[in-house]
Amino acid sequence: MMLKTLLASSLVALVATLSTVSAGVPGQTGALISANEYCIFLPPKYGGDIAASEDFAIAFCNKAIATAPKAKTLPTGFIKSVHLVRNTQKGWVQITGRIDGSKYGLSKKDGGGQYDIKAPKGASYAGYKYFVQLIEPDSNIYCLRVCKEKADCPTHRSTYGCKGVLGAGDYS
Repeated sequence: MMLKTLLASSLVALVATLSTVSAGVPGQTGALISANEYCIFLPPKYGGDIAASEDFAIAFCNKAIATAPKAKTLPTGFIKSVHLVRNTQKGWVQITGRIDGSKYGLSKKDGGGQYDIKAPKGASYAGYKYFVQLIEPDSNIYCLRVCKEKADCPTHRSTYGCKGVLGAGDYS
């Protein structure tokens, strides 16, 4: 009987934890599940400036994802390539690739910017405590890493661009 009670209590605690992790803030929670299921943050309005929207950007996903409530759908053709790397030992996942900023009205003169756990306000990625994402419309590249540990998602180099923050990656 005691074992049954202990198991029931553990199950209730696990469900509560999973609900908290996946619930998130509507429109402010992204997901990175695979190269076929992912979200990135973008300005809330078509043609918005990346850096100017750092405090209020919203999640856009390539399709509806339950753990990213009220995220918008990425414009068709915006993401041109997705290269996924998973570091299971350190507990991080990242995607890098190319974008076509014209599909969302981004200026080719926009040097881009960084979204992370500090901005947009309330932003997060389901199942991860930290994230760092950069969008560079002038170079047509993007990068995103979600992490269990803060040290694996460096947020203190926002002006360095994708390659300076996350390393070489695959931007083809």
